[in-house]
Amino acid sequence: MRVPGAVLAAVLLLAVAGCSGAGSGSGADPGDDPKPGGATPATSSAPADGKPSSGDVLPGMVGVSVARTQLAALKVAPPGTMSGYSRDKFTHWAEQGDKCDTREVILQRDGANVTRDSQCKAVSGTWKSLYDEVVVTEASKMDIDHMVPLAEGWRSGAAGWDAAKRKAFANDLTHPQLLAVTASSNRSKGDQSPDQWQPPSKAAWCQYGRAWTTVKSAYGLTVTEPEKKMLSTMLDTCAA
Repeated sequence: MRVPGAVLAAVLLLAVAGCSGAGSGSGADPGDDPKPGGATPATSSAPADGKPSSGDVLPGMVGVSVARTQLAALKVAPPGTMSGYSRDKFTHWAEQGDKCDTREVILQRDGANVTRDSQCKAVSGTWKSLYDEVVVTEASKMDIDHMVPLAEGWRSGAAGWDAAKRKAFANDLTHPQLLAVTASSNRSKGDQSPDQWQPPSKAAWCQYGRAWTTVKSAYGLTVTEPEKKMLSTMLDTCAA
């Protein structure tokens, strides 16, 4: 009877040893933190539709789902009058330091291989205009477009602003409000809203719609019903 008892004890000891090793069968150290390789998207603060595409050329751009949310929240109202309007009420171009004004800052930002003279004027470089995809090598042939034109801003709420806010709107380097484009495309656009004028290159519509919507949202400007409808159409051209 002693032998079976010894065998039984041995079996029990082996069973206990086997159970104690089962918990480390995955090879993971108990101190390892699985979170870096885990489900971080669920707790990420990034927009649900990710970052703006690498093709965006404007600062402060948002993804299409955010733009749709902004568009839905914009107040719809008929356009105001042009009574009292003057471009001079929107001080531009403002000095930005180092002898550079807002125009020169945008030319530098939007161009490639841009060189400046001692007065910060662009003397060479290459620019590709978003609106018509034309490549330009002379700075004098580029305009700095206000995404939401000054006159359009006036009609949709800026008439009630003070001088400081109008200056900020006209020289905004943070939101997608300023863009270097060909003079011909900028002058074709004039002060028209998206329902009246669209970039000739349809490839630009997604960026244009997101940028216009973001600027109007940032400044609390209104939209007309046709304008809102066209902006929605432009957002529909964004890749899913």
